[in-house]
Amino acid sequence: MAVLEVNETNFKSEVLDYNGKVLVDFNAEWCGPCKMLAPVLEEIAETNNTVKFVSVNVDANERIAAEYNIMSIPCLVMIENGKEVKRSVGLVPKVELERFIGE
Repeated sequence: MAVLEVNETNFKSEVLDYNGKVLVDFNAEWCGPCKMLAPVLEEIAETNNTVKFVSVNVDANERIAAEYNIMSIPCLVMIENGKEVKRSVGLVPKVELERFIGE
């Protein structure tokens, strides 16, 4: 499954109403660490069938970023059945990212 771009129009239906785990990648186009993290997330998403992966551009979706109190990016927020269960801020190695997703 690829990483799906979501925005203020479809965030509720794609993330909050989803029955299961959703990893939300809060990012921005100007963010270097975000650009480094994106291909790693794509790679993990291709082989992971238990988590839905979505991407939110904080500049284009300021309301969502504010709702989740995003102060630094990249910020990964794991949402399960519409509720935040954990988050990771900053660029992390692939092994640590896989551990974060798999917990």
